Amino acid sequence: MSNMKQLWAPWRMVFIQSGTKTSAGCVFCELPQQNRDEQNLILFKSPHSFVILNKYPYNNGHLMVIPHKHTADLNTLSLVEHTDLISLTNHCVSALKQTYRPEGFNIGMNLGAAGGAGIREHLHFHIVPRWTGDTNFMPVLADTKSMPQHLDESFKQLEPYFRRL
Repeated sequence: MSNMKQLWAPWRMVFIQSGTKTSAGCVFCELPQQNRDEQNLILFKSPHSFVILNKYPYNNGHLMVIPHKHTADLNTLSLVEHTDLISLTNHCVSALKQTYRPEGFNIGMNLGAAGGAGIREHLHFHIVPRWTGDTNFMPVLADTKSMPQHLDESFKQLEPYFRRL
């Protein structure tokens, strides 16, 4: 008999079973229109972009900045839309520094299937706070990530930093 212990991550099954985009439309286009920002984990909406907690985070505080314009091509964004994306990304970094005190960040976009994009049809920035030693063997060996804070608690902790905008 093995002494291996089980670490349950039932929230991952929702992601696994969700598959790809349905014919109903793009999740990044639909969520901001539902007027259920807290339930949808949307922290802020500007005229051109919005900030949302990643529902399947790499680390606590993993945010995404997403343009309202439905596009997979950065070149289709206007200068105003580009500026808004970068401005909100900067604000996310400031909010995360004050809230979580990370030692570093991963910030970027995964464009296209070969680039690792999970939602290919709608570009988005990932802002992931990082700490020395925040990765371990669990994701590699067990496809499981241990998250010390629930998304609802992360939302409550970060929301005041976006209310000021």
